[in-house]
Amino acid sequence: MAESYDIIIVGGGSAGCVLAARLSEARDLRVCLLEAGGSDRHPFYKMPAGFAKMTRGIGSWGWRTVPQKHMKNMVINYTQARVIGGGSTVNAQIYTRGNALDYDEWRQMGCDGWSYADVLPYFRKAEDNDTYDDAFHGRGGPLGVSQPRAPLPICEAYFSAAGELGIPRAGDMAGENPEGVGFYQLTQRGARRSSTSVAYLGPARRRPNLTVRTGAQVRRLIIETHRAVGVELMDGTRLMAGAEVILSSGAIGSPRLLMLSGVGPADHLSEVGVPAILDQPEVGANLQDHLDLFTISECTGDHTYDKYARLHWSALAGLQYLLTKRGPVASSLFETGGFWYAEEGARSPDLQFHLGLGSGIEAGVAKMQNPGVTLNSAYLRPRSRGTVRLQSADPSAAPLIDPNYWADPHDRAMSIRGLKLAQEILRQPALAPFVKREVLPGPDVRTDTEFFDFACANAKTDHHPAGTCRMGGDARAVVTPRLRFNGIDGLRVVDASIMPRLISSNTNAPVIMIAEKAADLIRADHGV
Repeated sequence: MAESYDIIIVGGGSAGCVLAARLSEARDLRVCLLEAGGSDRHPFYKMPAGFAKMTRGIGSWGWRTVPQKHMKNMVINYTQARVIGGGSTVNAQIYTRGNALDYDEWRQMGCDGWSYADVLPYFRKAEDNDTYDDAFHGRGGPLGVSQPRAPLPICEAYFSAAGELGIPRAGDMAGENPEGVGFYQLTQRGARRSSTSVAYLGPARRRPNLTVRTGAQVRRLIIETHRAVGVELMDGTRLMAGAEVILSSGAIGSPRLLMLSGVGPADHLSEVGVPAILDQPEVGANLQDHLDLFTISECTGDHTYDKYARLHWSALAGLQYLLTKRGPVASSLFETGGFWYAEEGARSPDLQFHLGLGSGIEAGVAKMQNPGVTLNSAYLRPRSRGTVRLQSADPSAAPLIDPNYWADPHDRAMSIRGLKLAQEILRQPALAPFVKREVLPGPDVRTDTEFFDFACANAKTDHHPAGTCRMGGDARAVVTPRLRFNGIDGLRVVDASIMPRLISSNTNAPVIMIAEKAADLIRADHGV
């Protein structure tokens, strides 16, 4: 006989772990969490600097985009987590929330209950902040949020260089309206990564009403008479849900599984040989992401962490971390950055910077022979929209991921403007003692056409896909503001895919907020 639970959560990522922990607090609910990936026991998942290994395939599905037709058919590596804790286990641990106006716009788009005033309590509920305890931040929550423990002098020089261009030093980078440059807070506690697997799921695992399965990839949802009643695993095992099935597989994984189950655009499903159960054209549509451009400069000396790529220096850094919980291993390598403006008159900052304390930190990014420093820039409110589609009916086949970058020329113009500003920051006198010369894009890249060519050879994702199961109050929306699936009972979606519009920052903290709020909605609906 099939195993039976009240609630089955598909996807043990940033949202899934939060849901499993919060819902299993209700002792009468039998909760099962399914994660296709493995455990997070490897030391790289615990050490902050382990992020440098993640974009090279550790704990990832290994997917790539389809050729980007507006970027000379460039194909971009697209890291999507395949490990318990999901993105919170493999990301750079940057704790930002976006701008208050992002959430107020959600409310204006028909998402009742999702204004900034509505979501702020859930951000605070999640936090155990080592610095702030005020109207915007909380203490005592599961998620460790900490100040960086391993800043370098070049970071302060970066702040001064931005100041020379009129960009102020900011305080709280996760407050209501972050503006300027500063240190990001990090999802860390005690100089160790505070993933949702560690922070939420770890304390909940002993509960008798919670079952956690890793290495459990779901083949399809079981849907009977327009109701989700369970899931089927790749090995044919069936698990039944008496109350709800919750999809928390991310902005790529959730629409992919829906379509494999016959829920999505009927014409596309027919093309790939999947019998359609429900024609829902917006499943897999509305994909949004932040595209990242970067400039890299050679340093005048060992001002970043590049030298620690060598074996003997790496060993010394590991010893320093074990003894003091400081040094290169305690760094996320991108804990410095800021928010500023690309477009004149923008309603709030529309650019984000991440200062990389080295070169070649992420896969596909050039590594300097001598020590280097990287400054990433991303345009935060892209107008382009892409899709997630199936390659075939085979559940083991990679999905067709098309962010459709720069389909709107405005995105291209603002992205290049942001890259030029990043170059200007690194050229300022305050950084002269640290920066020797610009290597990429380099002095030979001057015209917008040349910048476009550079981007088409070097751009990367900022790992912020969203929007593919859009929330809204209209009939075409994939989920309602209570995150119930339109047209199928007993099914919800809780992850970044429900964002109607991508927020103006990193997405991990907002996904945790979404799951915290969803847990309250679900418990209220079931009276537990």
